[in-house]
Amino acid sequence: MKIKNPMLVVTDIDRSVEFYKKVLGLHVIMDFGANKTLTGGLVLQTLETWKNFIGTDAVSFGSNSSEVYFEEDNFDSFITKLEKCEIEYVHPVKEHSWGQRVVRIYDPDKHIIEIGENIKAVCKRFLDSGMTKEQVAERMDVPMKFVNACMR
Repeated sequence: MKIKNPMLVVTDIDRSVEFYKKVLGLHVIMDFGANKTLTGGLVLQTLETWKNFIGTDAVSFGSNSSEVYFEEDNFDSFITKLEKCEIEYVHPVKEHSWGQRVVRIYDPDKHIIEIGENIKAVCKRFLDSGMTKEQVAERMDVPMKFVNACMR
């Protein structure tokens, strides 16, 4: 058994494809009309087809009960790009206790999308600021092995 793809049900597949292309830089790699796979493995499925698959009209959006998580190597540039997009924020950029900066936004159907700073970039940012490897490990609450791996 292995997990294959996360799938999001969407009300307007073309609008969603455009959102994921413009905001996150994803592209369609498999197009089955009512089902499209984007780079990275994210799958979009039309609402009408989904309701048929599961045999009910009881589908809800905007429950804030899950998210799709992405990491960005150049977080600052991404945030600058994001500011130029018409999107709804769950919250602006915030820094978690381990030092990773993240932003959460809604896609057009109110699915939460989290974009986090690449965790190795966080480690490098701390090292570049003059912190010792030991200080970085303590600040990020990670083993020294992880910090050493980030330095390679």
